[in-house]
Amino acid sequence: MKKFLNNYLIPYLLFGIFRLWCLTLRSDSKNSDAEKYIRELSGKYILTLWHGRIFYLLYHYRKLTDLFLLISPSQDGDILARLGQLMGYSVIRGSSFKKAVPSARSLIKVLRREGRIVIIADGSRGPRCKVQPGLLQIAAMTGAPVIPLSFDAKRKWIFNSWDRFVLPVPFTRCTVNSGDPIPIPRHIDEGFLQQKQTELEKTLNQLTLESE
Repeated sequence: MKKFLNNYLIPYLLFGIFRLWCLTLRSDSKNSDAEKYIRELSGKYILTLWHGRIFYLLYHYRKLTDLFLLISPSQDGDILARLGQLMGYSVIRGSSFKKAVPSARSLIKVLRREGRIVIIADGSRGPRCKVQPGLLQIAAMTGAPVIPLSFDAKRKWIFNSWDRFVLPVPFTRCTVNSGDPIPIPRHIDEGFLQQKQTELEKTLNQLTLESE
């Protein structure tokens, strides 16, 4: 019964609520050239965003083809994975804490087939707004550029959760902001990796500030 609820009933209910909620929202693009670039770019790339900014961005980019989501193998992840599939995404289960190696291999295979993936930059557990190195290591191994994303809403609720999750109030306006692709060289040492982590953190935070 629990499996039926998690795999079917709850995801379908959430999908209906989520879709109706997002249909009430209006959206602007802060960087129309970068937005157009993402939608027209062929070949592999990695979209990345903070965990707290998931809500509207997953809806906004739902029509992009061949997008794979990395979702944690937790029980909550079961519902989110099914919800992602209902939205049109392909799903790979894994995280930095559990099943990290198999999920990384799956993501690398997707990118080597010129597919596209979405990775939450600060993972499913945080620390908040701290880029986890696995994202950049996968980019280095595959030569896939990293494209940072963020959004903010004119009126919103901010949850008192580890990620400070942002939920737009119905009928408000959301501003989506995307940055320029960040190339990651195929051969990087620990020092350069930390430098790129810091660069990506600053970029994601700046995109968020510009969206306010």
